Amino acid sequence: MLQDALLRNMSPQVYEKLRQAVETGKWLDGSPLTESQRETSMQAVMMYQSKVLKSEQHMTVGENGEIVHKSRESFKQEFANNSTNNQTIARFKQDDL
Repeated sequence: MLQDALLRNMSPQVYEKLRQAVETGKWLDGSPLTESQRETSMQAVMMYQSKVLKSEQHMTVGENGEIVHKSRESFKQEFANNSTNNQTIARFKQDDL
């Protein structure tokens, strides 16, 4: 199947370049994507997220092919978990600005 061949041959670097092109509407050299290129690239990005990354990040395509939507409460929980496992780069108080 064409989809399986595409996923087997798509490297993480190619995925990132396609994702960036879809997000910005431009290729890395600055030239704009045509509507056809944007649609095809978006389909490839969504398929990669679903089948390879099996992403659970908000507004990505999950393993089941559905868009992942997270609630405000789940975001709060994620941030609370991340702050306890030292993944925080910097934290500022409102008065520090």
